[in-house]
Amino acid sequence: MANNTYDAIVVGSGISGGWAAKELTEKGLKVLMLERGKPIEHVKDYINTHKALWDYPHHGKPSIELQKQEPVMTRGIGYPFNEVTAGAWASHQTSPYVEKNGFDWFRAYQMGGRSLLWGRQSYRWNRQDFMENAKDGHGVDWPIRYEDLESWYSYVEKFAGISGNADGLDVLPDSVFEPAMNLNVVERDVAARIKKHYKGQRHMIIGRVAHITRSRPEQGRVQCQYRDKCWTGCPYGGYFSTQSTTLPAAVKTGNLTVRPFSIVKELIYDRDTKRVTGVEIIDAETNQTYTFNSKIVFLNASALNSAWVLMNSATDVWEGGLGSSSGELGHNVMDHHYKLGATGDVEGYLDSYYYGRRPTGIYIPRFTNWGSDKRDFVRGFGYQGGATRQSFSRNATGVGAGLKDALSQPGDWSFNLVGFGEILPDHRNRVYLNHEVKDAWGLPVLEMDAIIRDNEYAMRKAMKEEAVGMLEAAGLKNVQSWETPYNVGMGIHEMGTARMGNDPKTSVLNKHNQVWDAPNVFVTDGACMTSSSCVNPSLTYMALTARAADFAVEELKRGNL
Repeated sequence: MANNTYDAIVVGSGISGGWAAKELTEKGLKVLMLERGKPIEHVKDYINTHKALWDYPHHGKPSIELQKQEPVMTRGIGYPFNEVTAGAWASHQTSPYVEKNGFDWFRAYQMGGRSLLWGRQSYRWNRQDFMENAKDGHGVDWPIRYEDLESWYSYVEKFAGISGNADGLDVLPDSVFEPAMNLNVVERDVAARIKKHYKGQRHMIIGRVAHITRSRPEQGRVQCQYRDKCWTGCPYGGYFSTQSTTLPAAVKTGNLTVRPFSIVKELIYDRDTKRVTGVEIIDAETNQTYTFNSKIVFLNASALNSAWVLMNSATDVWEGGLGSSSGELGHNVMDHHYKLGATGDVEGYLDSYYYGRRPTGIYIPRFTNWGSDKRDFVRGFGYQGGATRQSFSRNATGVGAGLKDALSQPGDWSFNLVGFGEILPDHRNRVYLNHEVKDAWGLPVLEMDAIIRDNEYAMRKAMKEEAVGMLEAAGLKNVQSWETPYNVGMGIHEMGTARMGNDPKTSVLNKHNQVWDAPNVFVTDGACMTSSSCVNPSLTYMALTARAADFAVEELKRGNL
């Protein structure tokens, strides 16, 4: 290699890795970004973005052959790994993991990671979210508060572009918003009825989503086109991704080097300086091993893979790996539990429809254990969903012209609510290295041992009951609850394996996301999370990453790293 020394190395190119690269390069550092998967060039490599479902042999669904090839990835949750996206997700054949209990782990080993595949729901945490561990005794206290992140939320929102309304809710703080997308006619009426019935204590709002609704020529991005083909990559740059937003900014500085097909095997630790001097990688194509050196490392490989890298590092010093001195590395795995809710039929509105394919739905913020509301469980949940009309795919009777005519008109309206609940941090929920099973490069894999427990089960009962109650209060008919099996990981919001804290005896990272055992290593992806809230976490990763990068550069200037 012509150059193997940099000011900073960023491991991973997803949402947090992209932000780390942008912030560090814009502050003048020479940065190497290592991505274990293939390169994906913005626009050019979005090979499915102009396809309709009928352009796929199996209309986008996973074929029987794909299900046989990838039985783990195509089971249960179903929707991510299909004919449209199969090439974007990591294969269980080459990158397996072991399940002590059922666990669904979706990884995107490609440039941009899951920033090309995420749901884009973007919410700030509220003040209480950062205090609840201390309040109810679960996990450890966060070393930061909302006020520590407030300005950083604003900073990343302005650049990424978050559409939504200023709703003035303490439970869901407002962001710096792009103009909001609109509720449809049924959603507006249902929202009004819920607000009235619950005397203003519950709210149904438009989902806040990382889509620009005004074009940004300075970023080379065009406003969202309402195609709802986001999982195929957006050639317009309408939604936030590494490729559309942070990577171009980092490249523009001239300070970024990107190396795909680079599997980070371990961080190289120096006993004398108690610092990491760089990383060792395996080239995924050639199996050659290379070493790269840097002053600081930002570990953004995603929550479970960042834990894997730490576990595989400095094992001659700590048996459990770098950052394991507290006994918490790999523990406290969290996600958002869901796969349940309620549906109901909406009478009338047959003269109304909606236009375009809006890439978001409704959101009902948390109302349990908030204010005067008290439950037999701690924490809370929110709902996503929305109102739709049946399409041509519905069951219809008749033959010939009669059937054609019946299917040419939209059907009745219905409403669906899907609950998303907080999982508590619990030391028993963990991942660890399994040295008996190896991946395609001869590396040990992770074994998963995480389940939902009594608090989550009590919450799930309430999630169904409250969903039914709200739809009935809004006047819907044939309201029914529903639930399908859930495994940890299905929410694709893995968190907590290298949690932040105030004490190196009980946490892996300090308040600046530094590894206590090696302060020139920063972890700002989902691994750092001390609790999980009930809202989608990616916006918080962005804010934490920008904050940590600013601190890291200042510490470098002071000579502390």
